[in-house]
Amino acid sequence: MQFGKREGLALVALGLIAVGLLIFVLSGRSSRRDVAASRAAAPPASSPDAAQGAGGAEPSVDLNETQVKALKYAAAEAHTFSPQRVAVGSIDFNENLAVPVFAPYQGKIIKAFAEIGDEVAKGQTLYTIDSPDLIQAESTLIADAGVYDLTKAALTRAKDLFDNQGLAQKDYEQAMSDEMTAEGAFKAARDAVRVFGKSEAQIDEIVTKRKIDPALVVPSPISGRVTARDAQPGLLVQPGVAPAPYSVADVSTMWMLADVAETDSPLFRPGQDVRVKVMAFPDHDFAGTIATIGATVDPSTHTTVVRSEVKDPKHELRPGMFATYVISTGQPIRDTALPLSGVVREGDGTMSIWLTTDRHRFFKRTAKIGLQQDGFDEIVEGLKPGETVVTDGAIFLSNILYGGDSGT
Repeated sequence: MQFGKREGLALVALGLIAVGLLIFVLSGRSSRRDVAASRAAAPPASSPDAAQGAGGAEPSVDLNETQVKALKYAAAEAHTFSPQRVAVGSIDFNENLAVPVFAPYQGKIIKAFAEIGDEVAKGQTLYTIDSPDLIQAESTLIADAGVYDLTKAALTRAKDLFDNQGLAQKDYEQAMSDEMTAEGAFKAARDAVRVFGKSEAQIDEIVTKRKIDPALVVPSPISGRVTARDAQPGLLVQPGVAPAPYSVADVSTMWMLADVAETDSPLFRPGQDVRVKVMAFPDHDFAGTIATIGATVDPSTHTTVVRSEVKDPKHELRPGMFATYVISTGQPIRDTALPLSGVVREGDGTMSIWLTTDRHRFFKRTAKIGLQQDGFDEIVEGLKPGETVVTDGAIFLSNILYGGDSGT
């Protein structure tokens, strides 16, 4: 009887253990079924492109009607950009068109007619000098004119006598030779005076009146602007002795001399277009072309000189003006662009833009910026033509999003 009770207790214990194992197994299967069901009911994950198109991956800002009025937005458009380099330099005269006007002969200045800055035409009188060489040439002209008149009269008489057989042939031929010699000397004397700048009418007047005109006229050899004057009445001047009494430069074109980095020098070549700006005319560009590129590189600064000819039809440029110019170094490209006010530089250095589809909710997107010209940023990545993008007020949106922590 005692042995039977112990056997019964053991059987009860075994039964309880079996029941517990059964409950554990059934609960595990139920849990797996619940997990599978929940996975089956969950929607599939969106692709990155779909999430971005819906705005789910992009920070956004909702604005009210009043705030929206503070923004400007438009469909993104393409803009033309040119690969360029910027250089700084200074304006100078075009030395190929600048002339020091020396006196052709020695003498004292009688009168100076032009002042620095005056515009003069080619052939216009700059100054006159009292020239001993001119006096000598005119004296010779007057003497040769008298001899020529005398020999012409003698030849006329000799011809009359010879025709009437009152003069030997050799005497007539001698009179002809004397007249021809005197004529040649007279023409040479006229040419000598003409070299001094006297006109034919002035030479005829000297011969007719037998009066010397000692004033040697020195005209401007080119049309341009008087750039220097060292001509005072009574000053003795000599040919080629500096300083020249006057200097005249054609200012229709000017030079700009710019130092460019040695590394950029292979990008430049004669004939390339340049746009020049000076501080005196900040809103105006001067067009020009590269004329020459320096043959050497400065060993201390590692720069070379690029000389450009700049058109100045209104004569606005002055030598010594500080200038900057932009040099086109490649073919223009056309790409999506935004005004500078539509791009925000964030605190981490990235560039962001703001887009909208309903003009109420605005999404921030990171963009890659390329060239910057004419008030536009080239958007290399992050924007497609036709997308509606904020063109003015992007910094306002970034400030709202980050509570004023955004960069500019």
